Amino acid sequence: MLKDKLKVNIYANRLEMGKAAATAVAERIIKLLADKNEINMVFAAAPSQNEFLEALVNNRQIMWDRINAFHLDEYIGLSPEAPQGFGNFLRRKLFDCVNFKSVNYLNGSGNGEISECERYSKLLKQFPPDIACIGIGENGHLAFNDPPVADFNDKALVKIVELDEVCRKQQVNDGCFTALDMVPVHALTLTIPAIMSAGYIYCMVPGKTKAEAVERTLNGPVSETCPASILRTYEAAELFLDADSAAKI
Repeated sequence: MLKDKLKVNIYANRLEMGKAAATAVAERIIKLLADKNEINMVFAAAPSQNEFLEALVNNRQIMWDRINAFHLDEYIGLSPEAPQGFGNFLRRKLFDCVNFKSVNYLNGSGNGEISECERYSKLLKQFPPDIACIGIGENGHLAFNDPPVADFNDKALVKIVELDEVCRKQQVNDGCFTALDMVPVHALTLTIPAIMSAGYIYCMVPGKTKAEAVERTLNGPVSETCPASILRTYEAAELFLDADSAAKI
């Protein structure tokens, strides 16, 4: 189905959704690499991406050594070894599983966040994203652009944000943290314009906890109150849902 400019795909379960999304992304990678020596990709780190990432890693047609990898966001203040760190999540699920040309990590160690925003912004300008693989949060966020801090006209590419309570509770709901007070309050994130600058956007959103956010994304106003609604304005974006996340549309 099509919602404004956004293509919406619905599958029976999250395994089928993940496989279909991985197939679509792999086909896009192969097409782009037919015309370019290398491409740049941005990845989300969340349990919602598990099935997609597993299927993508197992695709033997992808020429990983011609891809520069980035990630969307990172907590501020976790220890470098913390398993909840998004760079560490992607290292386990993707970055250490295949041979990328380069992997560019966001550093949220808690020292020099402003300079880290500047460093990562320069990298994104040097390696503009060809493909962004993203998700949607329970509050409708893209990356860590929660409704209170999302800005469709943000001048920055990467910024420091304060996470809202719905976002932080999601991290507990996902099993990443055992209690709310363990979830960091601040993070680094690519901004909405940085994400929307990608040549192609693939958004994977399974699970019943995402059903309300999906409904608002597709049927509510295009507004920062539901940041993911911006996807409806971009014809090169594609949304992948399972039956649970599509239950309210």
